[in-house]
Amino acid sequence: MTIRVLLADDQPLVRTGLRMVIDAAPGVEVVGEAATGSQAVSLTRRLAPDVVVMDIRMPGMDGIEATRMITQESPHVRVAVLTTFDTDQHVHAALRAGASGFLVKDMDLDGFLTALRVVAAGDALIAPGVTRRLIARYAARTAPVPAPTRRELAGITAREREVLTLVGRGLSNRELADDLSISPGTAKAHVANLLTKLGVRDRVHLVIAAYDAGLVTPE
Repeated sequence: MTIRVLLADDQPLVRTGLRMVIDAAPGVEVVGEAATGSQAVSLTRRLAPDVVVMDIRMPGMDGIEATRMITQESPHVRVAVLTTFDTDQHVHAALRAGASGFLVKDMDLDGFLTALRVVAAGDALIAPGVTRRLIARYAARTAPVPAPTRRELAGITAREREVLTLVGRGLSNRELADDLSISPGTAKAHVANLLTKLGVRDRVHLVIAAYDAGLVTPE
């Protein structure tokens, strides 16, 4: 199946460059372009893309509010936030708004295309090194927002609590399996159970839940 992508960025050169990369890759196509958050919301309703690549800073409605509206109205649509990473102060808010991951504008082309496929498959882009830095930084600076609490975590098992802690530290399923001496399939099953029990949409939001529950603290 072809992954249908909507590009949302206020810079025409960025959109053109991303379109060229995507058009040259097999199994991925750009179905629309938006220059503002409101356009992204409108085009998502009309085109029903699989993935929206969303810039955060745009005129009018910004990418955070657009992400919130898209994920609430169209839960099947995945949003990957596009950020400059070190300078953007709103990435954590975007993840809370429902984004399934984030991309950095200086990433290599293969990494960008891989990210699209990961997000489109229903997983989240959660590169361990980047995620630990990003989530820790913004968890430390952002005011608390309602999310899974210690009381809500009472329904998970001791093993699931261990898994959630390790996910919060950015470990992949393979790394979870190695750390806990279990099979990758069992690690994947624990992660799936946590998604269901905590009512979160993907792995990125498990990381946020781990921080909110105090299982992982910003370094």
